Amino acid sequence: MTKSERKCPICGKPRKAEHAPFCSKRCRDRDLLQWLDDGYALPGPPSFPDNSQDD
Repeated sequence: MTKSERKCPICGKPRKAEHAPFCSKRCRDRDLLQWLDDGYALPGPPSFPDNSQDD
């Protein structure tokens, strides 16, 4: 698959260079909202561990 054949990760439409890797501003904004709402998670320990164990 070449770069020109890659699809938008949100909706699957062909992506456009001005919004890469997305097809539009709408899909780009939807992805950002997913990150801001904790819709995506990276594996690993919590960044702020629960301190209630120390009590």
